[in-house]
Amino acid sequence: MEEVNYLPVDASTFDTSAINYELEFVDLMYNIYKCYQLIISDSVVVPKNDENGIRDILLLDYINKKEIRHNLCSIKGYRFDKEVDVNDGRVDIKIITAIDFEEFEEFYVIECKRLDGYSKLNTAYVNDGIKRFTTPYKSPLKYYYPSNYGINGMIGFIVKTINIDSNIKKLKEKLIPIKKDVFYESNHKDVKLFHLMMDFSN
Repeated sequence: MEEVNYLPVDASTFDTSAINYELEFVDLMYNIYKCYQLIISDSVVVPKNDENGIRDILLLDYINKKEIRHNLCSIKGYRFDKEVDVNDGRVDIKIITAIDFEEFEEFYVIECKRLDGYSKLNTAYVNDGIKRFTTPYKSPLKYYYPSNYGINGMIGFIVKTINIDSNIKKLKEKLIPIKKDVFYESNHKDVKLFHLMMDFSN
């Protein structure tokens, strides 16, 4: 499969720490995509239309396998946990860096959602995905899913053959393409989200 060649992030308007976090997270998402490419090249049969089942294969069988994450996906210095309770929700993937390992309230979040080109899952991607990062939780300055670094991510599991980019344009949030059909970003009040699309339709 073709590797992701994402565009350089324009860091000219951010302070140094924000630049570092954004570049770190973009690189991390790129390497997570490598794990997806391995799943496809290994011809792994994933559970049909099963969000948690697909996530578990990606996370448990690839990202969290040392020989894969270190040697094939270039993911080092992170701890990945699944289904972690946060506020009144449960995040799909919680990522703690080695640097912030003892700072228990500082972490990245990745939320996973299915997409099939129909309005039901498109709406869930926004309402139960994006808006978890942008909806205040008990305070105007606190959100259901925290964005400690101002950066978080989502993964769209494509479970039916569709025109991915056309479907992205149907979402009721503006996603900016970085790599068409694969990698997008969206900008919100207190967080920037990066979106990976993983096609499991076949």
